[in-house]
Amino acid sequence: MNVLITFLEFNDIKVTQIFCKNKKNSSVLSRTAKHDFDFGNYTHQVVYRKMKIRMANSSAQKSVRALLAEIVDYAGLFPPSQLSMGEVVNNYANYKKGDYNWMLGRFVVPVSRLDEFLESARDFFSADEKDVWRLSVLASENIYETVCRVKEFNAENSTSAICDALEVKANTALQIEEIADAVSANLTTYVELPLTANLTELISALAINNLRGKIRTGGTTAEAFPSVKEIVLFVRACITANVPFKATAGLHHPIRCRKALTYEPDAAQGTMNGFLNLFLATGFARENLESHILEELMKDEFTGNFTFDENGARWRQEYFLSNAQLSRLRKENIISFGSCSFVEPIEDLQEIGVL
Repeated sequence: MNVLITFLEFNDIKVTQIFCKNKKNSSVLSRTAKHDFDFGNYTHQVVYRKMKIRMANSSAQKSVRALLAEIVDYAGLFPPSQLSMGEVVNNYANYKKGDYNWMLGRFVVPVSRLDEFLESARDFFSADEKDVWRLSVLASENIYETVCRVKEFNAENSTSAICDALEVKANTALQIEEIADAVSANLTTYVELPLTANLTELISALAINNLRGKIRTGGTTAEAFPSVKEIVLFVRACITANVPFKATAGLHHPIRCRKALTYEPDAAQGTMNGFLNLFLATGFARENLESHILEELMKDEFTGNFTFDENGARWRQEYFLSNAQLSRLRKENIISFGSCSFVEPIEDLQEIGVL
């Protein structure tokens, strides 16, 4: 029997789609409801599993809101979710109206799919100009063509959706200078850098050209995850150079843990970085905590070591960041992280009692 399983996300529902070649022997991961649709030789079984997301706590700790506000840039188009444009647009529209919309950042989309985005999202746009969709656009290999397309898009759609952030890759200081030459001052630009021996030089080039950094903290294979030492070096270099940055990939979970690396059946498992580990490590790096302690924080898998109260956040009850420090951290240093799931981080935060 040939079986293909895919996963979708909707507001508070996760959908498991199961395509079975042999109708008679098809199996289903049933939780709460099941619907079968006949497509020739395939049976399309859609399983709806209610998520564990609870209603938002309106009295959430000030420290939690200071740290988590607009923290997730939704990247559902990308692996491991890799949903269709229609599904991702529908999800984002629901998240914007949901109880945890205060945690939602930008919609991440490649520049090559902006037209497809418009086609899918047009019916979701609001007449209220305060409700404009903010997009973070992934550049093509030609930065000048990308910037031209972004300018055209913004000129035509600024009352509904606006590309106000750009994400691009660079391996050399010369490439960084070319990016700076192409982008306009009002387009916040994040440059993904390789974690190589010339990292400090590249981050200095970002500072000189008023660009921001981006670190890839994981992927769909174990090899895609950098070491905690490499992450701490990147964080320290950005803070030293006064370069704000964002992170992407491998950060679905708040605390470092061992999980399946994709949503495929029998997916390989690996150790994934936690976004609370990363954001708090960045905060303590601001306060000049020693690198070996920051590395310990990045490796910490014990949820009880991470606590929040009305005044701030604590790690191991020994190290403390006030609400003011958390706010400055998010404004000046680590801005957000990209995730193909918005639901998973919330579920995990609820499970450990942060939300």
